[in-house]
Amino acid sequence: MNDEQLLRYSRHVLLDEIGIEGQQRLLASHALVIGAGGLGCPAALYLAAAGVGHITIVDDDLVDLSNLQRQIGHDASRLGQPKAVSLAATLARINPGVQVQALVQRADAALLDACVPPADVVLDCSDNFATRHAVNRACVRHGRPLVSGAAIDFDAQMAVYDTRPDADGQPAGPCYACLFPPEAPAQDVACATMGVFAPLVGIVGSLQAAEALKLLVGTGTPLTGALLMLDARSMAWDRIAVARRADCSVCGVGGVRDVGAISGDTH
Repeated sequence: MNDEQLLRYSRHVLLDEIGIEGQQRLLASHALVIGAGGLGCPAALYLAAAGVGHITIVDDDLVDLSNLQRQIGHDASRLGQPKAVSLAATLARINPGVQVQALVQRADAALLDACVPPADVVLDCSDNFATRHAVNRACVRHGRPLVSGAAIDFDAQMAVYDTRPDADGQPAGPCYACLFPPEAPAQDVACATMGVFAPLVGIVGSLQAAEALKLLVGTGTPLTGALLMLDARSMAWDRIAVARRADCSVCGVGGVRDVGAISGDTH
């Protein structure tokens, strides 16, 4: 790191768990953010501010006036612009030293097969089960950790899904499909019809950034093998242990308790 970087990231360098070596890992890391909406904005803002060297943002939607209540990476001057481009511009202003790539495309299987392998961590900030399952399949297939968040109304969920082998050669945790099987019926809920509490997406997106940074640095205990749930009406947190399920149709090695899923907010 040069002198400017040492000053910019000094509050990280001062942390024993990060230090110069950990910050250098962040500078050399690549994060893939799927969704540039309610969750993707705060998650990407913190990744950029923290010095993640390369950030790829995928979103095919446009900035709408109704987004500005909570999607803090956009403003009124960006109405009608692609969200990925708008958020990339915001990140560049926050930290010009970060390389940001904006992909104005839907996260389908072909795109994910191209974008997931170069990434060190994937953040799923999408708002529908089809995309979530596509992202999960790509992360399992290419061996990348997935940080998944969702928020709707006053309710939120987040978890880290990491099926990479541990030191004993066993998968470190279940995948998203272990918890929410793709063959099980699930109904997407949109914030356009349900509404979403503005700060809630900031809370979840910030948590996603925190888990991603921990994974990239290699410090702390990731939220693997657990589902964290928040009811923002009372600020009550619940944590449910998640086990691998042997009959999982995606990773084939996980199991989990049956809980309700929420599809989350990005648009």
